[in-house]
Amino acid sequence: MRDYITYEWFTILTVLGIFAIVTAKYLNTLRFNDFISIIGNSKYLKIYSKDQKFIDPFDGLLFINLTFSGSIFLFFAYSSFVSPLTFELVSFLKLLLAVATIVIIKTLLERLVASLFEIDSIVDTYLFQKITFLNYSGLVLIVTNLLLLYTSTDSKIVIIISFSVILLINLIGFITSFKNHQKIINPNFFYFLLYLCALEIAPYILLYKVISEYNV
Repeated sequence: MRDYITYEWFTILTVLGIFAIVTAKYLNTLRFNDFISIIGNSKYLKIYSKDQKFIDPFDGLLFINLTFSGSIFLFFAYSSFVSPLTFELVSFLKLLLAVATIVIIKTLLERLVASLFEIDSIVDTYLFQKITFLNYSGLVLIVTNLLLLYTSTDSKIVIIISFSVILLINLIGFITSFKNHQKIINPNFFYFLLYLCALEIAPYILLYKVISEYNV
């Protein structure tokens, strides 16, 4: 799995991901420092959720890393636990595009639903929090991929630990959002469950199918 071609292209994408992170820090050092300390500190969410934009350069740069790092991680995870994958550049670029497309379309769909039900402000805050914790997960993925690519550490152990950390990070984000909107969610809990199934769970099932057909 660590043959020369795979190593070369994964290295290029990893470097591009790191470059995107460094650029985000360079363009807005104060915001990046607040972003880094988001676990256990709500300062970032309180300050920057009020000034969010439809297209945010800072989040966009972090999303680039998330896409690159997430695709590499998924490649290793599927190869380690499901079925070994043979690296093919065209197929991997399709996977990368699928990851980016699913996240973007999912976000746009959530914004559309919010607009239809006239709950834009609530959903905008929720999406900002969710995207923030996803982008934070991208930092963990960078470290994980470096270990998978450049060390002889057992890949399954690295992937399990990384997945657990990422799950914990996003669980913290979910609980934070749930607490902030609990008064609205409680009387509409059934619709909240429908939302989770339709817009939170279904896209990842679709992504799994894309990965499973990677070498078909």
